Amino acid sequence: MPIRAARVKRFVRETGSGFVISLVKPSNHHTIYIARLTNVEVISAITRRENIGNLSVIEADKAIARFERSLQSRYALVEIDEKLVENAMSIVKTHGLRGYDAVQLAAALQVNAKRLAIGASAITFISADNSLNNAAAAEGLAIDNPNNYP
Repeated sequence: MPIRAARVKRFVRETGSGFVISLVKPSNHHTIYIARLTNVEVISAITRRENIGNLSVIEADKAIARFERSLQSRYALVEIDEKLVENAMSIVKTHGLRGYDAVQLAAALQVNAKRLAIGASAITFISADNSLNNAAAAEGLAIDNPNNYP
């Protein structure tokens, strides 16, 4: 189950944080897939919130530290390779997504295809971005938006 824009909600309290936190609890036994570039996106999102004053320096530092610790044990990283980039470029042409969003969706589609090929269940794509969710749904993925859960 990939978490895209929603993954920041685990480290910064906002609408949908409770939903995301419940998804990533180890006791729920979900595998959370994220593209390797998610590391950059999460740090960027937290830092931007700090820069505009939505988070203090201390809050931002704590959120970044929690995220970095969770990378070691909580997420299954999807590596960015040439085929994934090619698929992302096609997704941009088809759906008009931003570059990183297209990479996230390409990673999710790759994971989903691999899971289905071995008889595992399909993934649910989790994102707080409606455009990205619409593209994921158009590509055949089940979607959910944490912003639907206050």
